[in-house]
Amino acid sequence: MKLFQTSIEPRCAYCAKGRELDQDQVVCSKKGVMSGGSSCPSFRYDPLKRVPPRPAKLSTVSLSDEDFKL
Repeated sequence: MKLFQTSIEPRCAYCAKGRELDQDQVVCSKKGVMSGGSSCPSFRYDPLKRVPPRPAKLSTVSLSDEDFKL
């Protein structure tokens, strides 16, 4: 069973070698200060740093009680 996706796009924001400096910048132990969206060949994925996108909300405006009756 796989817990994580196998094709993660490399980004400095969730690399094991980087530490968050501020909202958009990361301090990398290899390259120094980098943009959070950039990457380098020494990228190593850290699943605890990645924040998954929020799930879509269900739009209930057009639903009625009759939609839920069998």
